[in-house]
Amino acid sequence: MQAFGQVKVIDTTKTTKVSVKSGYFEKKPEFPEAVIYTRDNTGQVYIVHEGVEMWCDQAYVYFKDNFVKAYGSVKIQQGDSVRMNSKYAEYNGNTSFAFASGDVVLTEPKTTLRTDTLYFDRIKQQAYYRTGGTVRDTASTLTSRIGRYYAETKKYQFLSNVKIVNPKYTVNSPQLDFYSESGGAYLYGPSTIDSETSVVYCERGYYDTRGDTGYFVKNSRIDYENRILYGDSIYFDRNRSFASATNNITVLDTINQSIIRGHYAEVFREKDSVFITKRAVAVTLQEQDSVYVHADTLQVTGKPEKRIIKGFYAARMFKEGANSEEPTSGKCDSIYVNQEIGITKLLRNPVLWSGENQMTGDTIHLLNNKVTEELDTLKVFNNAFLIQKDSAGYNQVKGERLTGLFTNNELDTVNIVKNTEVIYYFRNDKNELVGIDNTLSSSIQLYLEEQKIVGMRFINKVPGKVYPETELPENARILPGFKWRGDERLMSKRDLFKGKPKPVLPKIKGLPLPEDEGEFFDDITDEDIELPEASKLKIEDLQNREEDPKFRTLESDSIEKVKKDVPIVKDN
Repeated sequence: MQAFGQVKVIDTTKTTKVSVKSGYFEKKPEFPEAVIYTRDNTGQVYIVHEGVEMWCDQAYVYFKDNFVKAYGSVKIQQGDSVRMNSKYAEYNGNTSFAFASGDVVLTEPKTTLRTDTLYFDRIKQQAYYRTGGTVRDTASTLTSRIGRYYAETKKYQFLSNVKIVNPKYTVNSPQLDFYSESGGAYLYGPSTIDSETSVVYCERGYYDTRGDTGYFVKNSRIDYENRILYGDSIYFDRNRSFASATNNITVLDTINQSIIRGHYAEVFREKDSVFITKRAVAVTLQEQDSVYVHADTLQVTGKPEKRIIKGFYAARMFKEGANSEEPTSGKCDSIYVNQEIGITKLLRNPVLWSGENQMTGDTIHLLNNKVTEELDTLKVFNNAFLIQKDSAGYNQVKGERLTGLFTNNELDTVNIVKNTEVIYYFRNDKNELVGIDNTLSSSIQLYLEEQKIVGMRFINKVPGKVYPETELPENARILPGFKWRGDERLMSKRDLFKGKPKPVLPKIKGLPLPEDEGEFFDDITDEDIELPEASKLKIEDLQNREEDPKFRTLESDSIEKVKKDVPIVKDN
């Protein structure tokens, strides 16, 4: 018994023969084994076999082999689910296997497949092409070199140079599963979704081609015009210009050279807005050093040239100068950074440390030099208080308002005005304590070297006194409002998270791996493949080819990211 395309055990006593229902028939000496049917005045040749209907202009029917060759406007239909049109087709009733060539069009309820050659196995309920094909969906056009259609699940599996073209975007992937009923596409391997406003990259992802939403895992990222978003998982909504990311998030600002990190983020592209929480930290990269801003929640808004960072609740900042061993750091309830004018505002219960100097007040402003990007000016508004620890006590200056000037990111001059008062431990050149100065003045100017007070200038000074250490009681050495917060000081960028619990991260739900349903053609030897002599096909046409890309699946659903080029703040 002959087989077409595959070796199958067939009980010939139960095999249904193809049945010709209409057409003018004749016999020709040159085709002794065939009965030739040609369309007549009633219409095309009509052939049926076990629920399959075939129409054509002319058919060569080999009743002995239960085999049909059809020519001219061929149509093969299986119920209401699948219809195939072509210029030429072959059908083997013994194996329920069909082959079509020449402008092949396979139509199912919501998609249309066009290709040059197509194989259809009715037993497996699968169609297959490997010479390039195009699937038109209600929203998109999908192309690939190799494709497979599963009629029962209404799934297309595409291999090799897969592309989806939509008026809004283009998808490129090495392997893609597409479900025609839902319009859902599963991407496997390095894949991109390109549009005018963004580029999505992932190595495993899902995209709703009709609803324009997606979910991406494993090395996923979204490139916007001026931002790049990384995350263990990313949700994307094209219609809302919205994306959210979960776990191990990095947002790169490619214009302002800044980075935002955290474990949950929302990005609104049209509003130029980023919302990020769960150990959120923003890092502004500068020529000499970097500025770190942390808060429970960070919000970044505005166009690149007018970028604003707002941090809410338990905010902290850290700047490690290249020319100084002592960093500048601060804490407050909320923080505001305007990158256009170079100002940082510490709001509500702020404290700032610059070298050995602790400064507090109702509000603190830090201004950068826009040319050098170095610290330029410090302003403390209302209840200004500067404290510097001495081995014998604390140097203290208080007043209504404080202004400090920086050189090479180090405080070198401080002016405190209105109702100022000082406690200062005078020392000689040998660092021996000479006495303790307690003076009132309308304003005081401090001179610093290596961020330590080396001189003072009083304006409208009220007579004060330098007390020997033994003559000034301990309780008089502390000015009203004094509060030393040295134990809170940030000494490294790791201290941004000091005392804060690590966030509880949700478990990322992976995407299902593609199912390995085996090769379309059975893996059999040349000797086991038997073709009707009348077939146009060759044995190698019905075998799997080594050079063809293979279906691939992975053993794990890893979502590990590889971003060696991205600066990272460790969460230790």
